[in-house]
Amino acid sequence: MKKTIFAAGVATMLASTASAETIGVSMALFDDNFLTVLRNGMIDMAEGMDGVDIQVEDAQNDVAKQLDQINNFVASGVDAIIVNPVDTSATQAMTAAAEAAGVPLVYVNRQPINVDSLPDNQAFVASNEIESGTLETFEICKNLRAAGKGDGARAYVMMGELSNQAAVQRTKDIEDVLSMDMCSFIEVVDQQTANWSRDEAQDLMTNWLSSGEPFDALISNNDEMAIGAIQAMKAAGIYMASVEVGGVDATADALAAMAAGDLDVTVFQNAAGQGAGALDTALKLAAGEEVARKVYVPFELVTPANLGDYTK
Repeated sequence: MKKTIFAAGVATMLASTASAETIGVSMALFDDNFLTVLRNGMIDMAEGMDGVDIQVEDAQNDVAKQLDQINNFVASGVDAIIVNPVDTSATQAMTAAAEAAGVPLVYVNRQPINVDSLPDNQAFVASNEIESGTLETFEICKNLRAAGKGDGARAYVMMGELSNQAAVQRTKDIEDVLSMDMCSFIEVVDQQTANWSRDEAQDLMTNWLSSGEPFDALISNNDEMAIGAIQAMKAAGIYMASVEVGGVDATADALAAMAAGDLDVTVFQNAAGQGAGALDTALKLAAGEEVARKVYVPFELVTPANLGDYTK
């Protein structure tokens, strides 16, 4: 699998740069499929290295709890901190706490609001969200045209948590693609948040279906919501080949849904690669090395045509 190859490469880099270091990790929440892969990627990497210990905490989607965790990491004398922010608009206090203590800090996956003003010993590791929703939506646009719907199509849009930069950017990506001449034939029937949640997405899709509005596509900010929407559509007896459904992340469940013919488009976001990249960056900062302020792991479009590349 491509992500395994990437992770192995980062492991080699880490093995050559690591010394005895303790890294504190605060995750927004453990109960999220994508973030679980990211978290386990960091844990696996650290376990395969000599002299590197990581302490991973669950912020349980609570901003105050996450800030407490960061302060506790500082007080315990960790060499660096990795943060997957609960709320990307509330990261200034986290940056300030780490900077005041002189402890390097790396944000991972979710872009902090102050990303362009991070101090020299802080960085952001993720994938460039401008690519994610753009790749997804443009592929759905092409598929709808190929299906003969270029004279007019209708789509629902499911957004992630509105406090999260990824949800904001992915939704903007959708809007930008649908404003292009090639894709302007697609009308958005409605767009609402389902907070990255499969269950909330299933409920939201059920509500949309009860309105009786015709639609041709569901464009989701992530795979979990796309899967929840698929479950609602299948429960309502909708023939999935008649609807284009897209998500982002290329999780294992999403790839299985694509293999079953239910999901048409997803975008591989390398969770393991992001986790490994965050750990590598944290170790370099702890060693006093200079790193780029933004470290990007590329997104990759996944369709039924190349599905096999991601399921080997």
